Amino acid sequence: MARSNVQVAKENGTTLPKAGLFIIRYHSFYPLHKENAYTHLMNEEDCENLKWLHVFNKYDLYSKSKVHVDVEEVKPYYLSLIEKYFPAKLKW
Repeated sequence: MARSNVQVAKENGTTLPKAGLFIIRYHSFYPLHKENAYTHLMNEEDCENLKWLHVFNKYDLYSKSKVHVDVEEVKPYYLSLIEKYFPAKLKW
């Protein structure tokens, strides 16, 4: 059975906040965050997390920028985030 990224993160003891897990789970669920579909099924915490998802969407894979990012320059920053929120080895 396939596991979601959120399940893998939780099973590995991630310290990501709940909003981060919500973003991982729903960032590709466009009816929710583009058209506000299914919001009648959300609780108060979901509504708060949806605000963070809207913030995240400004910086996701499909955002466009003419600024060239030097991967080697930013790599230490992103590795530090991985180290902060995940163990050194992940169980898949």
